[in-house]
Amino acid sequence: MLKGLQELALMAAVFMFASLSFGQVQGRAAAAPPDKPGEPAPKRELGGPWMLRATEENRSYYLFTYSKEGPEMTPWALEKFKQAKASNTGAYSLQTTNDPVLTNCAPPGTPRVYFHPYPFVFYQVTPTLMLMIYEYDHTIRRIYTDGRPLPSDPNLSWMGTSVGHWENDNTFVVDTVGLDDRTWLDRAGHPHSDQLHVNERFHRVDRDHLQIEITMTDPKALVKPWKSGVFNAELRPKWELGEISCSGDYLDFSKFEK
Repeated sequence: MLKGLQELALMAAVFMFASLSFGQVQGRAAAAPPDKPGEPAPKRELGGPWMLRATEENRSYYLFTYSKEGPEMTPWALEKFKQAKASNTGAYSLQTTNDPVLTNCAPPGTPRVYFHPYPFVFYQVTPTLMLMIYEYDHTIRRIYTDGRPLPSDPNLSWMGTSVGHWENDNTFVVDTVGLDDRTWLDRAGHPHSDQLHVNERFHRVDRDHLQIEITMTDPKALVKPWKSGVFNAELRPKWELGEISCSGDYLDFSKFEK
């Protein structure tokens, strides 16, 4: 029974990504932009919901990787990359990919989570803890803002251990370590090791626009740090996060029964 349910969930997840992901983001993309763009950003406040938006500079890659040029990888990473069967390039279908998110419902990890095209919000729940909540698969990140250092020997987890601080009134900086190496860095299949260190800079340009820059450092996988292009997000104050579950529990399971 358990095996059957697991197989059912897998097939539902594949169907979900094939038919719903880009349909939903296309529908939301048609929403009107917020009123009165350009108003000053509130100080030390990120809020949301935010939705990533393509620009002319990153339109060709913003839903599956970080820059036009891929990272400079070590021999270890190159070998791992050769084994990746990413579905976004068209070389592999949703039935033949070995993407861990699509085949095992694995959490996407940090920072790959941004390539699942759903909104996210920030909540400063206490002075010492900020939460990032992503609509995709109930994903939550805990970002500690109490001034603690990064752990030197972190327990590995899908989203890692994160600490953050305000660099100024409009720029929040987050460092993350302890990331499970079963995740990919992106949807193209670039690997990482458990030595990965992710640095994210969230700069609120004004009330309605957020810029995200990501730097990945991994001495085992990357010859040098891989810096992303600038990712832009727009505020959608009238939106509420919905429920996007990798289990596919809102789908008609009878379609997948054998």
